Amino acid sequence: MYARKDEALYTINDIYSLPDGERAELIDGRIYHMAPPSRAHQQICGYLHNAIYNHIQEKHGDCEVYAAPFAVFLNKDSANYVEPDISVICDTSCLDEKGCHGAPDWVIEIISPSSRSMDYMKKLFKYRTAGVREYWIVDPTTKQVLVYRMEPETMEQYFFGEQVPVGIWEGFSIKIQ
Repeated sequence: MYARKDEALYTINDIYSLPDGERAELIDGRIYHMAPPSRAHQQICGYLHNAIYNHIQEKHGDCEVYAAPFAVFLNKDSANYVEPDISVICDTSCLDEKGCHGAPDWVIEIISPSSRSMDYMKKLFKYRTAGVREYWIVDPTTKQVLVYRMEPETMEQYFFGEQVPVGIWEGFSIKIQ
């Protein structure tokens, strides 16, 4: 841990020092503990992972998809570490045994009551500035998907049951029930 002014800041070493089974993310040196996901959260995560994985396999793509817990060292520094619900990485040179070093191409976060402000605000800013190309916020409560595409910068809203086009791949969309 290192200090700035009178505020204690944490590093990735502090994340690795957490007790077994305890999950947290690190954003700008601040630790954010994570609650266990709900059953609905896990169902959506599994469905999305399978749909993306199957698409990559069908197209013989070079990208890789990972479901949480999967380490993303977002800014290649010791003050930022996140575990997106789904990470899609197309530049596999960013990957090693610890995780992804740099921005994934596509990130999906599934909203939990405890993660709402983190996913809608802090992570949107961090993902945008780190170079994530596409960010989906999937909200099981409102049954909607917000899609942020960073180049060009757009935001689109979809509802469960609608086809949601994937911006990083032409001709691929996912319908969440």
